[in-house]
This record gives sequence, C-alpha cells and structure tokens, in this order.
Amino acid sequence: MARIGLAGFACGVILLYSLALLPPLHWLISAMVIPFLTLLVATSPLHRVGAMLVAGALSGMLWAGWQADVRQQGTLPASLEGEILEVSGYLCDVPSTGSFNSVRFAFCVDRWHLPEYSNASDSPGLPQKLRLAWYGEAATTSLSQRLRLKVVLKRPHGSVNPEGFRYESWLYRKGFGATGTVRDLVPDSLSDCPLRCQYHGWRNSLVHAVSERLSGARHFPLVASLMIGYRGHMEPTHWDVLKATGTIHLVAISGLHLGLIAAGAGFFCRRLLLCLPQGRISPGRLRGLVFLCVALGSLAYALAAGFSVPTRRALIMVVIAGWVLLGARKTGAFTGLLGALVVVLLSDPFSPLDQGFWLSFGAVSVLVVLFSLRLRQAGWLQGLLLAQFAVFAALWPILAVLGQSQVVIGFVANLFAIPWVSLVVMPVLVLGALVMVVSPVADGIVINAFDLVLGVLWEGLVWLSNVDVTMPTPGVPTLLLLAVVVMVALLVPFRGFRLATVCVVVVWITGALVPGSSGGAQNTPVDNPELWVWDVGQGLSVMVRDQRQVLVYDTGPALKGVYSAVDSVLIPNLRELGVRHIDTLVISHGDGDHAGGLPLLFESFGVGQVVTGEPERVAGMLPRGSGATVQPCAQRGSQAMGSLDISFWRSPGEAGSGQKVDSNDASCVLTIRSASSAAEVVLPGDITRRTESRFIAGRAQEAPGFRVVLAPHHGSKTSSSRQWVEQMAPDLVVFSAGYRHRFGHPHPDVVGRYLSAGSHILNTATSGALRLVWQPGGMSVTEARAETPFWIRKPESR
Repeated sequence: MARIGLAGFACGVILLYSLALLPPLHWLISAMVIPFLTLLVATSPLHRVGAMLVAGALSGMLWAGWQADVRQQGTLPASLEGEILEVSGYLCDVPSTGSFNSVRFAFCVDRWHLPEYSNASDSPGLPQKLRLAWYGEAATTSLSQRLRLKVVLKRPHGSVNPEGFRYESWLYRKGFGATGTVRDLVPDSLSDCPLRCQYHGWRNSLVHAVSERLSGARHFPLVASLMIGYRGHMEPTHWDVLKATGTIHLVAISGLHLGLIAAGAGFFCRRLLLCLPQGRISPGRLRGLVFLCVALGSLAYALAAGFSVPTRRALIMVVIAGWVLLGARKTGAFTGLLGALVVVLLSDPFSPLDQGFWLSFGAVSVLVVLFSLRLRQAGWLQGLLLAQFAVFAALWPILAVLGQSQVVIGFVANLFAIPWVSLVVMPVLVLGALVMVVSPVADGIVINAFDLVLGVLWEGLVWLSNVDVTMPTPGVPTLLLLAVVVMVALLVPFRGFRLATVCVVVVWITGALVPGSSGGAQNTPVDNPELWVWDVGQGLSVMVRDQRQVLVYDTGPALKGVYSAVDSVLIPNLRELGVRHIDTLVISHGDGDHAGGLPLLFESFGVGQVVTGEPERVAGMLPRGSGATVQPCAQRGSQAMGSLDISFWRSPGEAGSGQKVDSNDASCVLTIRSASSAAEVVLPGDITRRTESRFIAGRAQEAPGFRVVLAPHHGSKTSSSRQWVEQMAPDLVVFSAGYRHRFGHPHPDVVGRYLSAGSHILNTATSGALRLVWQPGGMSVTEARAETPFWIRKPESR
C-alpha cells in the first residue's frame, strides 16, 4: 500500500501542472477527507488501493500547489514596474557576458530598501530572486559577492505561442520573481553573508580560478562544462553541433557525470578498504563505508558543479541507486526508482516543468526494465548497443510531446560519445584536476591531455553534425507504437519475433528516407480561412491560410546569437499546424523587426513567391541559391487564395518629387477579404501618417461587416492618425509590440484614439498569439494566453 501511495503522490504533483488555474488549497485539504474515510471503512482490497491512490494524488497536488502559491506570491507587483528600486543581496550564480556588451547574473535579495519593507523574508509580495542585466562600459563579470543595487524591474514575461520555447515558464521554473536592468551598483561589504551567499561566493571563485588556469586549452569551453558545470564560455557553434547530434546532455551535469564520479569514488574506496588486514572490517560495514564515499564524492562534485536543479536531481538518483545497490540489497530496482522520483518531487515540486526531468526518468526507467529483465548476462558491447537503441526509441515519443524532434544521427553520435566521455574524458578530467591541485607546474601537460581527449570527441561530433540525414517527424501515436515494439522485441526471448521487428523498422525507416515517399511537401488543409498574429515581441509576423494555401506576412525580429522569431516561433508553430510549404511570402519592408531570419526560413520550408515593398533590399537578404524571385508589391494588384481575396498596395511617394520612399512608408499593405464572410483584415506594416492618408484616399470606402486592423508601426505615435482611425473605424485593432519595450509601443495617444472610435484592442504583448477565423457574420478571436497553464499570466487589458 505504501508504494501505491507514493505512486499517487508523484502523479498528483505531475497532474497539477496540467491545470489552467491553481486550485484553492482549502479545496484540496477538504477533498482529502473522502479517501481517508474510505481507507478507514473499506474492506475491499480494490477500494483500499483506489482510496490510497487518490489520497496520495491529493497529497501531491496539495504539496505542489502550496509551493506554487508561495512562488506566485513572490512576483513583483505591477505597481513597481518601471520604477527605480534599491535592493541589497548577493550573487546567486556566476556572472556571464551577454548580448549588447552586457553582464547578466541572478541576484538573491535579502533586503528591499522601501519604506514599507525592510527584509525580503518579511515581504511575501516582493521577489527574492531577480534576473538582471548590467549595460554600459563599466559592466564587468568581476563583481563583489554582496551588492547594493539600483534597478528597474518588470514582471516575468515572455512570448506565448501555441508551440515553442516559453521564457515566462523558464523564469517561473527558476524562481525569478522579476527581470530588469541595473542602474547603479556598489559593493555591500557591511552586511553579513549567509551560508548560501558564502557557497555562491566559493563557487564563483572556483569558476574564475579554473577559467584563469585553463583558458589556454583549445577546448576550454568543453572543459569548463564537463569539469565544473559552467557553460558560460560555450559559443553558438558549440550549441549548433551539440544540437545537431543530440548530445547537449553531455555538457549538462547529469546522472551520467555524477554516476561516473560515484562509480570512481566507490571503486577507489573499496580498493583502499580491502587493503586493510582481513577481518578488521565486516562485509556490511564495508558496504556502508563504500556507500558513504559514493555519497560524499557525488555531493562534492555536485557542489563544485553549481548544485543546479538538474544536478540536485541527479544527485538524489545516484545516492538512492547507491543505497539500493550497496546498502539494501533486498530493495528492488523499481522500488528504488519510485523512491527517487518521490524524493525529487518532495525536494523540488517544480521538477515536472523541466524537460530533463522527463528525459532522465524516462531513460533510467527503460534501462532498469532492460537490465533487470533482459541484459543481466549480456556482454558490455551488446549491452551498450541494445541499451542505446532502447533509450533512443523510448525517448522519441517523449521528445515529440515536449516539442522536440529526435535527431536521427544522434543514435550514432551517442553510441560513440557516451562511452568516450564515460571511459576516457571524465577520468582524464578528474585525474587532471587532482594533478593541478597537487602540482601547479603541470598545467601545460594537463591542458594537452584535455585537448587530446576532447579533440577526439569534438572532431567526431563535428563530422557527424555535417551528415545530412533527415526524416519526417511521425505523430506521437506512431512513435509510441514504435517504442513499444522495440521494447517488446528486446524483452521477448524469441529470435523470430525480433527478426521480424527489425525488418519492419528497417522498412519503415527506409521508406521515410526515400525522397518523395512522404507524398510531397503538402500543407494540412483547414476548413475555414484563418489568420495568426504570432507573438514575436517587438516585431511582426502573420500567417494567413485557406485550404492548403499559406501566406506569411513578415518574419519577425532576429538578433544574431540572441533571438530569432523564425527559429523560436515560426518553425515550431508552422510545423505543428501542418505547414510544409509557404506559397507566398510577403516582407512588408526590410527592417530587422519584420524581415529577420530569412535564410533559416528558406532552409526549413519551401517558399513559392516573394513579394515586398523593398525588392532590392529584401533580395539581398535572401540566402544564396534560394531560387526565389522577388516581386515588387506595387505591381501585384490582387490575387485569390482559396476563398480569400488579397489586395496588395504600396505608396508611390510624392508625385513628381523624385524622392525615394522612406523604408517604413515603403511597406507593402495587404487587405484580405473573404467571399463567404463580410470580415476584412488590413495589414499595413510600418506606414506613417503621410502614407496612411494616401492609402485611405485610394481605396473604396465600402464598410465591411467586421474590420480588423493591425495597428501601423506597432502603435507608434508617428502612425494611426486621427484621420486613419476615423476612416478605418476598426472593430478590432491589434498591436504587435514587445512587453514594456523601450520604444513604448503602443503610444497612449494612439490607444486613446482607437478606444474613442469604439475599437476593441488586443496586444500580442499581453494576449500572446492571436488566432482569427473567418466565419459567417464576422470573425472569431482566440488569445493564446487565455489557454495557458496557471503559472503564465492571463491576458491583460491595455
């Protein structure tokens, strides 16, 4: 029964994160009465098992809900956003360089210098952990451990689209109650530094010392990542190779690294203890001492590696695994795995928000099943091959649910990289670190050894990353079926069944790899025309589709090495919607917040025709060999796309002036109407007031049943003139802007004009992505933020 309760507890914690609203804690407490009463009066074993399962689930939800409620209360109040605030505290991570010559760091607050608050622990309405950026020539990573800062903060916020990375979820998971910038910074040496502060100070000193002594290594970023878990020196090229080969887990301190440290510590400790005179130590005490060495060695490495959430999770799993193997031989592997799961969720109930949580427990579960039922007597080579194949197949559906694609070449890459890291790289790094501690003059020899073993690893990964093997991504049900078939084939002791399974998998993979076998790059059809305004921050990207035809209007911003809307938003969302080919790509004009990431878009999707208001400028932004012909917007007129009629317009400029039209005023303006609906959508790009008047003067003034206007230039005060607002009189106006961006879009005067005209206002910054569907009599509108889990803020009015 205890195992049933523990399993229920784990399910309860996990299920909490599927809810749109956080349930009131008193409801959960009241609901727990029912299963406990059932346990007291029920005589049927089935009823008792069910009651224990429900009681455990409610306990898990109560525990996770309480922790989630505390974390949500520690979010910056809206009234303090944008204000200059003064705080004292300490660094709680290693400062690193960021974009735009900035220094970024996490800051733990222990005092708010506000009249109504004096101590962070006495102010539940204020955050205790901030994510800060320090800009300017004075910005440096060499900071004092305790600081007094003047900061400007905003509440945790990020783009919200149906698919793709959600920064707001990441901030919530890490416990950040606000983000912001540093306006002034001074050391605070007069305040005490608590134990956590001292640990972070020691960790920062360790990182700086290692960086100073090993900076001459050719593969220094990899050394720092594997030795002390610091990835601040990793460059975009490193991440590209690791992502292409599915080996990012190698540079994250996880169960693999801690397991190797534990195995090494246990081996040496046992050898030393066996050197004692026979009979001085009993077998039971020997196992206990070895377990103690394993636990202490793993803890020391975890602390040196930063004691991050994944590291703590790996530490718990390694310690429990060591206890099962060394200290409690009668405890089964599955019981130990369940115990590790419960301890992880007790110590960190936010773990289910980590992709690593699902991948690590998924991989360990597969290995436990495989080795306990099938591979006990297998040789090391056979075991390695079968284990890698099983993990690859079993994690594929998990990755698909998490919105990631399984890297096909990753099977081969991990088959090579995991043994090399386990048997060669990690032992060399550990021994090299010990040598450097004992003999500082041996740094040169140690660095050469590091470069030798990591050079083999890196060259192999680089070569594999250039191998072009792509497969269409099957659906989750297909991947689940594949995983089940593979596991059954590995566990069932019938050679004929395994041979048949191998043949089926080979035929399926071969069919997927044969060009044209997938039926061509056809888009998934839709029943009604729809328009998506993506949440790309300070920029613009829109998709329109009807039946199988797709039009993309602008691609959002892109900052090299920082952010790309194409990579983060367009690619995952278009693929999830079944888009494989873009029939028409319209780039309103060539500014970076409208035309970012074009090479990646062409690499990911087939593109038919390209239309823009700035043909020469946009043509120079397309990738070489794209084969796309750029067509001027002014010459397009109109075109039909399914049941939609799309009109193109571009300002001709001042008649007879001979002056070149400004980039914003060169925007290609689209008017989209449906034959089956009286609704109309206008996409004006970044046109200014001067061009707005020309557009109004040249268009027919019939009033549609429902009009949607994307506010020109994100709601800038240079656009949306009174004449434009009165003439267009939109029923719905949409602003595509960044949350509390420095440009201040949309301008309050612009918002006021639209409100005076009776327009309903939506902003992607507060509503997330918007889905508009043409329907008889108008359009239906869906806000992505309204459909998000409880920890993401719901849509706000402007």
